[in-house]
Amino acid sequence: MGRVTGSWLSGPQIGPGDGVDNDFRGQDLGLPASGPGSLATGWPRVAGLLVDWLIAGGLAILFVGFESSVLGTTQLGIWFVMGIFAVSLFGFTPGQFAVGMRVARVDYGPERNAAEAAGTESPASVGIVRAFFRQLLMVFLVPALINDYNGRALHDRATGTAILRTR
Repeated sequence: MGRVTGSWLSGPQIGPGDGVDNDFRGQDLGLPASGPGSLATGWPRVAGLLVDWLIAGGLAILFVGFESSVLGTTQLGIWFVMGIFAVSLFGFTPGQFAVGMRVARVDYGPERNAAEAAGTESPASVGIVRAFFRQLLMVFLVPALINDYNGRALHDRATGTAILRTR
């Protein structure tokens, strides 16, 4: 029974395509298997998002008050704007910084990504347009929940970015 249900309960998987044989997540992107510069796993990404959401909630309460009917919308707006500007200016949101992650471009190819991960080349800026579309896709939540074979969410895959560990 487990074999029958495992095919549809395990969720959609986005495969690496033909000819890609990874020994670890991020190998085809030129990233290390572990340590700084490797792909962040799911729970630290969730923790970073939670910290960002709590910061946005606190700021929303300061702006509109606790009893306001637009508190949730204000919190979403603050989180959205905070994510765009923090990622485009610094490469990470406050929550990602707190848990030791950053957003990086990985669409340059394995050689450039490996040089950035090794620290021999400075990380490429995500840019405001890429940060905007990344944050916009995260609002819909579904792209953030579906991961590919590397563990990158669809919003990162669509924008050519990945969340990497910094420590």
